[in-house]
Amino acid sequence: MNVKEWFKFDERKTDLSTEIVAGMTTFVTMAYILVVNPAVLSKTGMDFNGVFVATILASVIGTLIMGIFANYPIAIAPGMGMNAYFAFAVVIAMGIAWQQALGAVFIASVIFMVLSLTQFRKALIDAIPISLKQGITAGIGLFITFIGLQNAKLVVASPATVVTMGNLEDPVTFLSVIGLVITAVLMVNRVKGAIFLGMIITAVIAFFQGAIVLPESFFAVPTGLDKTFMQMDVPGASSLIAIIFTFLIVTLFDTTGTMLGIGAQAGLIKNGQFPNIRGALMADATASTIGAMLGTSPTSSYVESGAGVAAGGRTGFTSVVVAILFLLMLFCAPIAQMLAAIPAVTSPALIIVGFLMMNGLHLIDWTNMEEAFPAFLTIIMMPLCYSITAGVGIGFIIYTFLKLFQGKVREIHPMMYIFTVLFIIQLVFMGH
Repeated sequence: MNVKEWFKFDERKTDLSTEIVAGMTTFVTMAYILVVNPAVLSKTGMDFNGVFVATILASVIGTLIMGIFANYPIAIAPGMGMNAYFAFAVVIAMGIAWQQALGAVFIASVIFMVLSLTQFRKALIDAIPISLKQGITAGIGLFITFIGLQNAKLVVASPATVVTMGNLEDPVTFLSVIGLVITAVLMVNRVKGAIFLGMIITAVIAFFQGAIVLPESFFAVPTGLDKTFMQMDVPGASSLIAIIFTFLIVTLFDTTGTMLGIGAQAGLIKNGQFPNIRGALMADATASTIGAMLGTSPTSSYVESGAGVAAGGRTGFTSVVVAILFLLMLFCAPIAQMLAAIPAVTSPALIIVGFLMMNGLHLIDWTNMEEAFPAFLTIIMMPLCYSITAGVGIGFIIYTFLKLFQGKVREIHPMMYIFTVLFIIQLVFMGH
């Protein structure tokens, strides 16, 4: 069987050249993760080069499985939001060792893999109301944006008001603003790979300002994986129930939502059904599991895959092209480290990605307080508490109690009661 037959080019009305262009388009739009993910996770003490290699390998494995076995034009890589949660909320704010955090990712990923083989996965997703799903996504977006603003020094600590606006005369802040404006201009003009291109342009400006030190070589043999590979502490993570649950639930419905959205865009959903969704979910679950072993935060299906679909991608060969391009980046660690060393280069990406995660808020019925208020608390508490777990937990608890006190017991999915009790135990008795 040749490539054309394996990927069903004729059935999906595409060809080899179109799929290659689509793969290149998807890769360029999501290439920023190669810099941002190691930059974020290295703040926990993890080795930058190790995370860089782990990011690429996890992405390649997951994307290849998605392309070859599920035959979908969807790319997989460590998810924005989960990496920030891993680094800033779990490790830095809560003081949990990064090895334990990796253990929590591994446990959540194995559960995700098991659920992907059963119908319980659908029940788990259906148990969470749409208002909370969208609230969680938007809350994570605000959390990422807040971190980006902090890194850019646009938002700084204040004894009087907790936080306040930074000094625009600070070189880092000023360059971050320039980078943010450049990226936003590229995006509104629908330039492919706007986020990644914005990072490159900002880096060039930083170079002429003398803020960037060029490496001795732009390319190098991959190193550092020995410092992150199999460093996860699974026994030590077994008690981190709320953190494991947060990794699981966010990854599960975020991945499913992205797959359904991209599948619909590509015209691959037939009669409301997503063919071979089990294979697609297994691709992500496998990538997350192996990613934890290699040394990175949970993977997710990337919404940027939509750019490749818009360019004509209709089959898994688009994903194969993305995987090949990721693999070629293995030798580019010095470039990634150079870019990551300048906060003004990565901060605009965090801010913009956070903004993009707000697009589902229109799906919340803001006239219905019992639906909208729990979602609102979920959204606002994540950045203010510096904890995705706290935001999710408070949203679940308030939602359940509002429904109960209205006598709408039947509108609450049985699993929501379990989630609520677990979050009450976690937030009230164990801390977030």
